[in-house]
Amino acid sequence: MPDEPKHIVASFEADLKKLRDMIAVMGGLVERAVADAAAALLTRNADLAASVIEHDPQIDAEERAIEQFAVRLLALRQPVADDLRQVIQALKVVTDLERMGDYAANIAKRSIVISQAASRFSLSGLGQMAALVQQNLKSSIDAVGEADPQKAIAVWGADQAVDDLYNTIFRELITYMMEDARSITACTHLLFIAKNLERIGDHTTNIAELTYYAVTGESLPDFRPKGDQTSAYVHANPTGHQ
Repeated sequence: MPDEPKHIVASFEADLKKLRDMIAVMGGLVERAVADAAAALLTRNADLAASVIEHDPQIDAEERAIEQFAVRLLALRQPVADDLRQVIQALKVVTDLERMGDYAANIAKRSIVISQAASRFSLSGLGQMAALVQQNLKSSIDAVGEADPQKAIAVWGADQAVDDLYNTIFRELITYMMEDARSITACTHLLFIAKNLERIGDHTTNIAELTYYAVTGESLPDFRPKGDQTSAYVHANPTGHQ
């Protein structure tokens, strides 16, 4: 905004910083929800899982507050070019964060069932997948706050590892259910948990793409590393056998 008085420009920069700070707060809540949901699953801690579910409305409230602030900026400041991209980015990022909060709550709900069920299936793969998702989520939120396109690219490319783990866990769970019918209920919940983690990874990648565009004005390639092959596995192995 080269023609604006300096005090107006400074005021708008303060508004944009506040917007980024609000996103950081919401991102921190989502990070905590995902971490606690994963910990609740791995430690069979139903109380921790219940806490994740209880705090989900707080994430929704942050989303509404950020949306209202961003819309106010659009109406009053009428930003253009780089500034407009930042505000639009914020509106889209909070939608991704809100969905991740929902997935964390879903994981928590199913982990309560898992904590009460007898299952001999190892949770180490899910733990590894959750750790990767959390790492990418933190990096994506850092990329937003720092307006760092290189961090955004790194997150964008890291989703492949999450998908690879998801495919492995999916195959193992399907095979396990075929071998032991008593495990079907517990393994079905674990399948949904794995899918929720995979979807959190997808939304994290969305945030990376939005950040890269907001900073550079350019889009990342339409094709991105994407390795969910579970549909092909089911069609090729309808009985669950290799």
